[in-house]
Amino acid sequence: MFEAANIRDWIGLPVVDETEDKIGTLESIYYDTATSEPAFGAVTTGLPGFQKLLFVPLVGATVAPKHLLVTFPKKLVKDAPSIPTDGELEASTEPVLYEHYGLQYQTGSNGERRLGRR
Repeated sequence: MFEAANIRDWIGLPVVDETEDKIGTLESIYYDTATSEPAFGAVTTGLPGFQKLLFVPLVGATVAPKHLLVTFPKKLVKDAPSIPTDGELEASTEPVLYEHYGLQYQTGSNGERRLGRR
């Protein structure tokens, strides 16, 4: 496995945890607005008609030919803040998301949002 040169190439592929337990399918990438680096993956999970998007940090994530492996356990990801598949990540949810994973949250120097979807 290796780090992805272009993580967007893995959209639509399974996301698995360190034990290779499937979490869901990579739907989109959220970038750190300060560095333009991929920060979180939005993962589609649930049964058709009851799906939602979960967010998982991409720090330490690696790719294999058929999946994206993240460094956080499935249970932690499943308990993360989520949004409907047609929803938007609200600015007020960003700090909660970072806190859920024990990551430091900091807005931009002018109070800008930390995450942006491309």
